[in-house]
Amino acid sequence: MNIIDIKNVTKTFGQHTAVNDLSLSVPEGSIYGFIGPNGSGKTTTLRMIMRIYYPDAGSGPIHVLGEEATTADNDRVGYLPEERGLYKKMKVKDILRFYAELKGRRDFKGVVTQWLDRLGLHDWADKKIETLSKGMAQKVQFISAVIAEPQLVILDEPFSGLDPVNADLMREEVLALRKRGSTVIFSTHDMAVAEKMCDFIFMIYKGNKVLDGTLDTIQNKYGQDTIRVAIDGNGYDPGSLPGIARVNDFGRYQDLHMSPGADTQQILTQLMNHGRVTHFELTKPSLHDIFVRIAAPAPEDQAAQEKGEVASA
Repeated sequence: MNIIDIKNVTKTFGQHTAVNDLSLSVPEGSIYGFIGPNGSGKTTTLRMIMRIYYPDAGSGPIHVLGEEATTADNDRVGYLPEERGLYKKMKVKDILRFYAELKGRRDFKGVVTQWLDRLGLHDWADKKIETLSKGMAQKVQFISAVIAEPQLVILDEPFSGLDPVNADLMREEVLALRKRGSTVIFSTHDMAVAEKMCDFIFMIYKGNKVLDGTLDTIQNKYGQDTIRVAIDGNGYDPGSLPGIARVNDFGRYQDLHMSPGADTQQILTQLMNHGRVTHFELTKPSLHDIFVRIAAPAPEDQAAQEKGEVASA
């Protein structure tokens, strides 16, 4: 069963097409990751699912939880918006009780305490929102989105701005939501998080769907054209080797993206001529690499942009 069905939906703002002819199905019980550059249409899509925005065209209405409702007041949906916003003068425990009651929960006292304990906010229960750090406030807003145990949870950049400890804590809670039966959709710019957490990944670029599927199916589409290498020594550029189209340098190792027809053994031989090769692995491209391949400007576009910046300086 699909928790969301979207068919050929388009959304425009004036002359700008934010989402173009989008079809998307989100299976029940999954974690579905939305990725894409800023301004690509992720948030617009999430807001159409929430019925904050309405599509200008499409093959029927967007179905959410099997319904065609046209309002955003569904108590079975929890939403963490991109723009964080809490009532700054309210106490933490009061605002969470407010959101719990707003979504129809009456047994909120014990639930509020449990969530505050789980996210390390117990000592802040009687503090006003305005006294919290950005990370603490973000955790409070996350709790407000999920405290009613919704069937569908939509999180727009839930890990943005969190330190590693709190990001790990939040990831654990997102996974726990799925275990308790919720379907989770979240947008992120962190490709490593999307790779590790998501059952399905959807990428939108310039309003158009460019990827949709499991990580394996997406990687298989691009083939095993990447060599991960580590070589002793500094100053050597493996991008100068015949058969290497592009290099992603991560410091301790490099991902070498081969040209069509390149011979891995010849590449290894040439690498060994320039230093001691401590790691050599033929691998699938990472989601980060696939994202960059799609979203990075073409060389001619980059040159035109730089020329324009120089001219306007």
